[in-house]
Amino acid sequence: MNSTHEPGHILVVDDNKVNRLLLTHGLEQQGHTVETAENGRQALEKLHAGNFDLVLLDIEMPEMNGYQTLEACMQDTSLRDMPIIMTSSLDELDSVIKCVEMGAEDYLVKPLNPTLLRARITASLEKKRLRDQQRKLFRTFATDQVADQLLNEGFSLGGKYVDASVMFADIRSFTTLSETREPTEIIELLNNYFALMFDAIIGHGGTVNQIEGDGLMAVFGTPIRHDDHCEQAVRAALEMLELLDGFNQEQAALNKPQIRNGIGIASGRMISGYTGTQQHATFTCVGDTVNLAARIEDHTKIALRPILIDRNTCAQLSEEIGIEALGPVLFKGKSIPVEIFAVNPV
Repeated sequence: MNSTHEPGHILVVDDNKVNRLLLTHGLEQQGHTVETAENGRQALEKLHAGNFDLVLLDIEMPEMNGYQTLEACMQDTSLRDMPIIMTSSLDELDSVIKCVEMGAEDYLVKPLNPTLLRARITASLEKKRLRDQQRKLFRTFATDQVADQLLNEGFSLGGKYVDASVMFADIRSFTTLSETREPTEIIELLNNYFALMFDAIIGHGGTVNQIEGDGLMAVFGTPIRHDDHCEQAVRAALEMLELLDGFNQEQAALNKPQIRNGIGIASGRMISGYTGTQQHATFTCVGDTVNLAARIEDHTKIALRPILIDRNTCAQLSEEIGIEALGPVLFKGKSIPVEIFAVNPV
């Protein structure tokens, strides 16, 4: 009977040729694509070279047995999420417990029951697809490193002090623009704008953690630590302006509205963590540095400069980046003026 579920790409690992052939035949009848390996070493080579959804792994094999292969997969971040069903003639509780504790998805005793095998494969493939969808969703808003950290370690509510850089970016005169255009046109404009801004931010190791209307907040150096977060934040801002310039050229050619934005960056100590509930949480940063970045972004309207930064950020930049001192500014909520610097677009 053919499987009614979406088929997968399965690797069968067994040193017994008859077992490999029979398993392959049965799985292909269910619609799956199957490859085989004779031992653990071959299996790891194929897993690194291909894109598999599931592994059926025998325990008793020469060269590299199933326990060793399973351990190697669990220690490899690129293979850790791969569902692995152990197969063995050993019907021993200790062996089952060992495999599950090591990270196996399931354990089946030979000779394999076809109905049970089909059910376990279907369940494992569904879990794999859900994990892939989750990873894709994470990577829509975060870097690959952040997505991997969340998937591998999960999250806990609360925060910790970190040194990082915060960026706020906002479209200029967006309210006026919204009043003169159709809602569908505004949504399309925002989607295209954010796609470009996200690409620049994520490309420099940043994480977009807040979108409000036409504005966004991004952080660099947390939750994954980067010592050069100041440099990366500023380089992301410069790329954002470059991409926006190209976008405006296309808009002009289509006789559509062009936009400008302002970017403010501040660096220093802040609290970084997840806030909310276990069912609905968001990653964010809070503290004086975050508030200062928001004030600096708003000051771009007065300074008439697209990118403004504070002294902490400026002090960590390479000489390749052009900086101009604009002098001290007394922001709302501050008792001491803050030195502000403009970043000159390339």
